[in-house]
Amino acid sequence: MSFLDYFISALFLQAGYNSALVAIGAGLLGLAGGGAGAFIFLRKRALVSDAISHATLPGVGIAFMLMVALGGDGRWLPGLIIGSAISSGIGLLMVEWITRQTRLTEDAAIGAVLSVFFGLGIVLLTIIQTMSSGRQAGLENFLLGSTAGMLISEATTIAIAGALATAFVFMLRRPMTLVAFDPEYAATTGINVRHIDLAMMGLALIVTVIGLKIVGLILIVALLIIPPVTARFWTNQVGPMIGIAAAIGGLSGYVGAVLSAAVTSLPTGPIIVLVAFGFFVISALFSPLRGGLASALRHWRFQRRVHRRQGLLALARREPIYDGFTLRILRHSGMIRRDGVATLRGKTASQKAARDEARWATARRILPDDSAIERYDGLTPIEDMMTQDQIDEIDRVIAEQTGAPA
Repeated sequence: MSFLDYFISALFLQAGYNSALVAIGAGLLGLAGGGAGAFIFLRKRALVSDAISHATLPGVGIAFMLMVALGGDGRWLPGLIIGSAISSGIGLLMVEWITRQTRLTEDAAIGAVLSVFFGLGIVLLTIIQTMSSGRQAGLENFLLGSTAGMLISEATTIAIAGALATAFVFMLRRPMTLVAFDPEYAATTGINVRHIDLAMMGLALIVTVIGLKIVGLILIVALLIIPPVTARFWTNQVGPMIGIAAAIGGLSGYVGAVLSAAVTSLPTGPIIVLVAFGFFVISALFSPLRGGLASALRHWRFQRRVHRRQGLLALARREPIYDGFTLRILRHSGMIRRDGVATLRGKTASQKAARDEARWATARRILPDDSAIERYDGLTPIEDMMTQDQIDEIDRVIAEQTGAPA
């Protein structure tokens, strides 16, 4: 079977029960990661999720040792998840305590907790590799994630936990949105801001610990941050942003798991992150709101408007035009002939531009406090920003100054 055939089969969950369950679990993980990450991103606490993810490693090591001491092989996934959750929870509380009780800033506290916990985890993993009992092989995969050899029970655990995390994101979306944007106002409405902050971090913790097996603790931060950053390119509204972030996270997890299943040599976690980055690149380039191409097009159109207006003002004042771009714009719009002489259309447009310029100059003098003066961009016609009564008054003042009939 070719790669394309296997990819299509895996995409439609026809490549085996285990592959289908892993894809669904990765999709639900991405859905929860994108939704929870949106609130962390809006709250400007993205680095906290990095501390949470690195703080899971000691918990994995200690949980493994305890399960081996109790007679197991140490690889029971729920036990490892519980250990990593306790460890990362302690790390989260330490970051909050250091920030509240000392003069250290949050980023300094995050750096301290992240490095200490990760260093402790590496030490524990090294000790585990020297143990004579237990099934240590593959434990280091929690660093970068791996679905190779994943048991159906493990995939089921991840899928259920991902669904629960998604449900929690949906239930807590309103208070978390309010706290993310205006914590002071949220406090006046009776919302406990500290508890909601902890709930946000708790959701990040849940996504982190259930994503260890698939994405790994080093890359799980990307699944929390890349989807909301990507969604920000498409909307300015909170609700749609959360939905888009969740959708991008879900698609990244699902498609990444499918690609990993189609090519067995590809690691699942890095592929999921690369798929998410692919969505980011597409959004950064092609989003109509903030995409690079759209921004470049808007800048080009603005330049055309500026050069066109300056060219028309030069025609009205009978000034020579030397700028090649301005000349091309005027020629292409039928304002001047090839020899630079204004056409009838150009004369009419230049007279209107000069009249508009004189009106704005007078408006700035007689109506200095009008909101339209502050919003004027130097290009918009006065008819689009002021009422007819205001324009009539401006024309009357101009007529008095020039002695011309109003």
